[in-house]
Amino acid sequence: MKNMKAYIAELIGTAILVFMGCGSAMVLGCDVSGGHLAVALAFGLSIVATAYVIGGISGCHINPAVSFAMFLSKKLSAMDFGGYVIAQVVGGIVGAGLLRMLTGFGVADLTGALGSNGVANAGGIGGALFVEIILTFIFVLTILGVTSDDSKGAQAGLVIGLTLAFVHIVGIPLTGTSVNPARSIGPALFAGGSALAEVWVFIAGPLVGAALAALLFSYLKSKKNA
Repeated sequence: MKNMKAYIAELIGTAILVFMGCGSAMVLGCDVSGGHLAVALAFGLSIVATAYVIGGISGCHINPAVSFAMFLSKKLSAMDFGGYVIAQVVGGIVGAGLLRMLTGFGVADLTGALGSNGVANAGGIGGALFVEIILTFIFVLTILGVTSDDSKGAQAGLVIGLTLAFVHIVGIPLTGTSVNPARSIGPALFAGGSALAEVWVFIAGPLVGAALAALLFSYLKSKKNA
């Protein structure tokens, strides 16, 4: 396939994100006094690291919501969108599988579900959807903005990573923060139970948030260039 290297890069990048981000939640916990901020930084720094490794190969989306926004913005073909999403979901499953292997060696899982997302602390499904839409909107809007200007290319990975950490600070106590369907699908498949039953929230919410961000950014750019 023409863009197989990009798909492989997306798979690896997503696996790293899930292993490091969900893994930090698993071993540190997510209490606001300490683990909360450490987990937020782990997710953000995973983006920073992978952006400078695979950014030139695939753009380092490592998130179906980001790829969806790029597709809506006509920066990604339908074929590549499908290839990216498949690679990202597989990468999320690989990352979660590695975490499951860690628990097999006796490593404690303080989340009880490999860092899966949940709706309870957000007031149920409606609250969780609202949180994920808003946080993904902020995250994806930042990505669209920073990647639209070639002069910001060198700083893009850092800005995007810090923004991911930023949205996690608010989102972790509420939903565990998804803003990324692949990050949610992998752990939920291994955790099962309520994590798997609720995973659709963490697919739908980020996709809606990404679509809103793409539509708004397109509108803002069109007014600027008018």
